[in-house]
This record gives sequence, structure tokens and C-alpha cells, in this order.
Amino acid sequence: MDLNQAIAKHAEWKMKFRSAISRQETMDAVAISKDNCCEMGKWLYGEAKAKLSGLKSYAECVAKHAAFHIEAGKVAHAINAKKYAEAENMIGSNTPYMAASNAVGSGIIHLKKEAAL
Repeated sequence: MDLNQAIAKHAEWKMKFRSAISRQETMDAVAISKDNCCEMGKWLYGEAKAKLSGLKSYAECVAKHAAFHIEAGKVAHAINAKKYAEAENMIGSNTPYMAASNAVGSGIIHLKKEAAL
């Protein structure tokens, strides 16, 4: 698992949301809300769980990753409900989404360091 790429892919969600808002597209909010559908989630619950579950940073990363997907799912649901201004505000600075986005990035970095990946 390329953890640097995982950080980048989760950061890209803000751009995906902005694109969906501007194009007024719908998103798969159910899948986005789940933390085991993306490549990182599959890795966390598969290979990483088998090898790294004893690390404190593993549990923290799983929790932060799940929290990120919950917040991302809320944004996707707002977009699907055509609440575009609300969705735009949800991905702004000092929002639960941005806090979760920053936290998942730092959680991945901590796991990478502790596991020496």
C-alpha cells in the first residue's frame, strides 16, 4: 500500500465534491460513507489488520479514517439532496469535514512512521 498516495487520494475528495457541486452531479453517498470501500480501507481491514493491528497508530488510523468517511458521506448526501451551498460550506475551512480530512492524513503519517512503512 502506497500510504503517500492514500493521503493524496483522501485529500482529492474536496476537489471531487467541488466538481460534483459545480456540475450538479450525484455521488455514491452510501459507498463514500463506508470506510472499507476505498483502497485504504480495504488495506486497513485486510493486510494491515493482520500485520499492524498491535500498533497504537493502527487503531488511531482506523478511527480517523472511519470518521473521515462519515464526514465525506454527509457532504455527498448534501450534494445528492441538491443542497449545493450547504455542501460547499461543509468542505470549507474550520468544518468537521476539514478536521476529519486533516486527521486522516496525520493518522496515516503516524501509522507509516510507527510501522516503518
